[in-house]
Amino acid sequence: MAPGGRPRRSRNRSTPSTRDATETASPSHTASQASDPSVVHTPDIASLCNLKNLQELDLQSNELEGSLPPCLSNLSSLQLLDLSRSLSLSSFANLSKLEVVELSVRKATYWIDLYEVITYPNQLEVETESTPWVPKFQLKALLLSNCKVNKLTGTVPSFLSSQYDLIELDLSYNNMKGKFPSWLLENNQRLQSLDLNSNSFVGPFYLPPHPNMDISLFDVSNNHIKGQLPENIGFLLPNLQYLNMSINALHGTIPPSMGNMRQMRSLDLSRNKFSGEIPEQLPMGCISLEILKLSNNRLQGPVFLTHSNLTVLRFLYLDGNRFTGKISASIFKSQYLWIWDVGKNNLSDCLPIQIGNFTKLELLYMSKNHFKGSIPIEYCNLSNLSLLDLSQNRIFGSTPSCVNPSLRFLHLQGNVLTGLMPNTSFKISSLVTIDVRHNNISGNIPSWIGTFTNLRVLLLGGNNFQGHIPLHLCQLKNISILDLSHNNLSGTIPPCFGNMTFGRAGVIDFSTFVVSRGIFGFFQSKDFPGHPIAFRMSPEEEEVEFITKRRSETFKGDVLYFMSGVDLSWNQLTGEIPPEIRHLTAIHALNLSHNQLTGPVPETFSNLKQIESLDLSYNRLSGEIPPQLTELNFLSTFTVAHNNLSGRTPDRKAQFGIFGETSYEGNPHLCGPLLKSCFPTSLLPPSIPTEPDDEEGGYDIILYACFFGSCTMSFFCFDSSSLHQPLWARPIFLYG
Repeated sequence: MAPGGRPRRSRNRSTPSTRDATETASPSHTASQASDPSVVHTPDIASLCNLKNLQELDLQSNELEGSLPPCLSNLSSLQLLDLSRSLSLSSFANLSKLEVVELSVRKATYWIDLYEVITYPNQLEVETESTPWVPKFQLKALLLSNCKVNKLTGTVPSFLSSQYDLIELDLSYNNMKGKFPSWLLENNQRLQSLDLNSNSFVGPFYLPPHPNMDISLFDVSNNHIKGQLPENIGFLLPNLQYLNMSINALHGTIPPSMGNMRQMRSLDLSRNKFSGEIPEQLPMGCISLEILKLSNNRLQGPVFLTHSNLTVLRFLYLDGNRFTGKISASIFKSQYLWIWDVGKNNLSDCLPIQIGNFTKLELLYMSKNHFKGSIPIEYCNLSNLSLLDLSQNRIFGSTPSCVNPSLRFLHLQGNVLTGLMPNTSFKISSLVTIDVRHNNISGNIPSWIGTFTNLRVLLLGGNNFQGHIPLHLCQLKNISILDLSHNNLSGTIPPCFGNMTFGRAGVIDFSTFVVSRGIFGFFQSKDFPGHPIAFRMSPEEEEVEFITKRRSETFKGDVLYFMSGVDLSWNQLTGEIPPEIRHLTAIHALNLSHNQLTGPVPETFSNLKQIESLDLSYNRLSGEIPPQLTELNFLSTFTVAHNNLSGRTPDRKAQFGIFGETSYEGNPHLCGPLLKSCFPTSLLPPSIPTEPDDEEGGYDIILYACFFGSCTMSFFCFDSSSLHQPLWARPIFLYG
């Protein structure tokens, strides 16, 4: 095994499996020992030039420096070259027997287990156009993934126009420009695998007029290809197993001929502009289909028609389209479904009871549709379900009376659920997210929620909860986001809130907000079984909405690890803000607005060093705004509007220089640069002219002097007790 746990690839090619010792070389495993046997010395690369019979040269996973010796071009027997270097391919133009060139580090092919996929960054830069050259070799495999090929020009290597025997070609992740190179398919009619994903190819998508019976993998995703798919694509590429054309600008309808691709295992047309209905031939003909992704297009009509042969389907993504009506019963033949996403459509009718038969289902997304009725009791049979998202529909009744022990993410927000939360609903420790916002749930917040030791996100806002905030919530030691806003809660804020985590430093489990991950399967060409390509499904990430900085923000996946916030706004909370809140040193958002809180703004808020949004508006807070708040360097939203605060506003420095008058309005006794002056003009002496304007000016000077003297005596003779009053409450002298 290579350094870092990366397994060495075996190459079972048509060349003889038994060779002389001089026929293969790998400097990372060939060493000479000096007097100290613990010291390993790597030989000079130039010494390899003497191996005239060398057939395979593997220089990967080394720490070589400098340039490759030109004499390597004399290795006339070399058939396979595998390295990670910066070089010009023209150096090997004379290697007439060269068949395989691998300069890339494979993407998501190496793994420790299904939960740790390892990728290796590749710093290789390959230049193919530095000098005019014509190769003497005919390659069978060229793997240049993420190699910065022709970095300055971004062109497809011109020497490929003379290659006609390619079986595997990988030019992915190189940001190549220009029109889609359909001539690669035209020239190489035995091609089995073509990977051009993550480039910048433009123009329409063309295929050669003659069928290619060998190609199994075709990936042109994440480019800028426009136009429509050829109507006869299913007949030109009948044996495709893996087709990925996602993240382009393709439009028009999905060709019915795709139903001819009976060996298709994975089809991804997501994030394009396809319209029309799903052709009935597709679910009827692609009987081997295991992955179908049509997300984020403009597809309409029914999800499937009356017939479907997708009996081995495991991943179904139809979200972000315009599908209408109810779900056809034909889809329920797919008993192996792991992920089903039909969110963000216009589907209606009641929630399908048959979903309860999908015992292998792990993720169920049905949000943002028009489903109605209650949640079927049959959903309790989904023993492997990890995520259930039924949000933003028209579902009524009570919250589920049963939840499976594997459930981690529950989203029921934006429905019309009513009644109390039953005690049997959530008695499981695996839950990470509970989101039941914007329903009509009533009663007290259940104290048993405090038993969820793994709960990170609790969103109960926008309901009819009443009573006090239960002290049991303080047992949620791993909580990061808490939303109790827009309810009828009363009483005080529990001081024990200061003992809760809310983002404080600890061990971060990066799998907390990842729903599903792992490698689904492999594609492997017939001639090069040593070069597998993983069908790795991208991890599904948990997504949560939370209001911060006075707007609704969506936090997803990794971002959720670092987001923390508390929203207790729009309730009837009373009493003072507990000083223990100062312990929430890692919190990013705190909203206590629209309550009946009294007392001062704690100066210990200056301990909240990570806070970005602080809203204390619409309460009954009094006293001065602590000047220490100017130490909050990340604060971007701040308001104490509509309270009973007095005194001077904080200096307009650091972050407080960006807050306007609206942050302080509704506090008539506040003063400062943005508000009224903190020094009443009636206490200031009138200006005295320095020169008289006429001969009577002398009398004016005497008059001003007498006037000023009388005012001064009146001020000092005033009751001294008034000096102990706030400036705004002291008497104002009126001069007639």
